[in-house]
Amino acid sequence: MKTNKRLLAALGMALTLGSTSAWAQEKPHVFTGARIIPIAGKPIENGVLVVQHGKITAVGTAGQVKVPKGATEFDMKGKVLMPGLVDTHSHLGEGSGGDASAPLHPDVRIIDGINPISDSFKRALAGGITTVNVMPGSGHLMSGQTVYLKMREGNTISDLTFCDDVTTGICGGMKMANGTNPMKATPFPGTRAKSAAMARQLFLDAQQYQAKVKAAKGKADKLPEYKANLAPLVEILEGKRIVHFHTHRYDDVLTALRLQKEFGFKMVLHHVSEAWKAADEIAKAGIPASIITLDSPGGKSEAVEVRNSNGAVLEKAGVLTAFHTDDGITDSRLFMRSAALGVRAGMSREKALEALTIAGAKMLDLDNRVGSLEKGKDADFIVLSGEPFSVYTTIEQTWVEGKKRFDISNPEDKKFATGGYNTYQTDVHYHTH
Repeated sequence: MKTNKRLLAALGMALTLGSTSAWAQEKPHVFTGARIIPIAGKPIENGVLVVQHGKITAVGTAGQVKVPKGATEFDMKGKVLMPGLVDTHSHLGEGSGGDASAPLHPDVRIIDGINPISDSFKRALAGGITTVNVMPGSGHLMSGQTVYLKMREGNTISDLTFCDDVTTGICGGMKMANGTNPMKATPFPGTRAKSAAMARQLFLDAQQYQAKVKAAKGKADKLPEYKANLAPLVEILEGKRIVHFHTHRYDDVLTALRLQKEFGFKMVLHHVSEAWKAADEIAKAGIPASIITLDSPGGKSEAVEVRNSNGAVLEKAGVLTAFHTDDGITDSRLFMRSAALGVRAGMSREKALEALTIAGAKMLDLDNRVGSLEKGKDADFIVLSGEPFSVYTTIEQTWVEGKKRFDISNPEDKKFATGGYNTYQTDVHYHTH
């Protein structure tokens, strides 16, 4: 019996030590000596970050923060720590949305088309991204429901989502688009005016459906037949689901703002290539803008006048501004560079850092959990070799909820940061920007 007990004890110890993820959650981790950029306040020299059970329990200077007994300590002297990056618009996971049967697919969920073990997520981790809004494509006026994902380790989509129930919960926003992408042959609209008319009619139908549901007052025999294509729009009308609106040209931006005002829904403008023309109108409407930086502007007529100064112009106008990758239009590994180019074109360093973190978190209604290093928030952070916007700086580590998900010193991780032949086994998703 004693021998059996010893064997069981030894086996239990081995399992505990072997299961680093569970062990890491129980034991506090302390990161000392780094320059910490919390986003929520001024940079902290010789900072200390304490995490446990996937949450931040303390952050401050070496003299302020008490190191818990028995904690695992990490010497980060010479490094920079900042929040994990929030990508408000991506196509990771090899997902696909609606088909060519109709221009509006509000019932389509990208969550049903994502490969949760796609190695494209490793590319995002190599770029310091810890939260991402995965979209259907932009070839429809309404291409379906997006999903907000956390870059945790997992085998199912439920392991990655913020929502508790992927079947009945609201796990993301709604993707809409205007301009050239959804203008195709019948039954798609052939003009910009028709595009707006078709989107407007769907919202009017949703309002009528909403009114019938309210009139039933919960009585089963009075409720209208459930409409899977209208129910998500009712969630939009009730402010429970955010519209993420793909738009480029000045007149298309104004049309998106007009539709938002007419139906009063929460909205984030995406891409906004001609934001430098429409900044005052966007600011007056109080709508945030998620913008993109392109290495080679053009590719389509409506994006010809995109400018790296969009961030600076929007900042001056007082618009909440974030950057996104639209991966694979911009590689997730190079996300930090987007904000750096924004600074080069006149954006302030402070707002550019916010545009990679807390601004995007606010656009996804996730700022109570991610986007800054504050006590009580998720322990999502990255370790940099130097200042964020230096061309010489490398993202060395990416931590998600207190677990190390990327380490450039690990050859298996490093290959996803550097790329190369046969690194990515799955196809990269490309679509019309």
